[in-house]
Amino acid sequence: MMELPLNVDFTGKVVVITGAGGILCGTMAKAFAQAGAKVAALDLNGDSVKKLSDEIRGEGFVCEGYAVSVLEQEALEEVRSQIREDLGPCDILINGAGGNNPRATTDNEYHHEAQQGQKTFFDLDADGVDFVFKLNFQGTLLPSKVFAGDMVERKSGNILNISSMNAYIPLTKIPAYSAAKAAVSNFTQWLATHFAGTGIRCNAIAPGFLVSNQNRSLLFQEDGTPTARSEKILSGTPMGRFVESEELLGAVFFLCCEEAASAITGVVLPIDAGFAAYSGV
Repeated sequence: MMELPLNVDFTGKVVVITGAGGILCGTMAKAFAQAGAKVAALDLNGDSVKKLSDEIRGEGFVCEGYAVSVLEQEALEEVRSQIREDLGPCDILINGAGGNNPRATTDNEYHHEAQQGQKTFFDLDADGVDFVFKLNFQGTLLPSKVFAGDMVERKSGNILNISSMNAYIPLTKIPAYSAAKAAVSNFTQWLATHFAGTGIRCNAIAPGFLVSNQNRSLLFQEDGTPTARSEKILSGTPMGRFVESEELLGAVFFLCCEEAASAITGVVLPIDAGFAAYSGV
């Protein structure tokens, strides 16, 4: 079991987490379960959430895994019905599904440095860009549409979206992902306003640079040494290191705790080891 950052009791709460097959949201699922919640772990990869739920249940906590695409509303509705039967109605929704795609990424930071055969801005695949926008934005909007219904019925609940530091200032090479996360931040504020009179709060966290399965090859060579991009990141981060997935938990617990954050809604909280605070000089 992990050491939890805050002594928050989520006993009886049903927490639905999308993207739970990944490192970040898998860690959140373990933490919420350890804090007493009944966790519904959702991911496109059914094997990954089954493994996660088996691990959590093996430690004596409550977790059920569900294979579903966050881009299919009808499938999400079916899973919602199953969760209500298995665990109860949703109290807290963590919209963690998202990611980038190579088809929406350039090979160079600056166009004038592009060499023959490299993918430039003009070579970006329209379908790839569309996929990234759908996965991050629609993949946040659709689960919110489905599971917020449980919260409206009981006039209480929390929605926590996962934005990114590149929603504030776009990172080079990944224009679609940066723009899509900016849309998630904007949607967080819209949703907070829309549901303000229903007892539902909606916030987001904006993680800085973490090492995950998606970006490991961009940050480290095969021998484990940092890539040039990784060195640039660390040199621009005052704390001089990457953020660990466990370091998101304090903010997640705080924002989802009614007693601690009852008047906080529409906030996007950076967790970035100081990256956004540093001008570079």
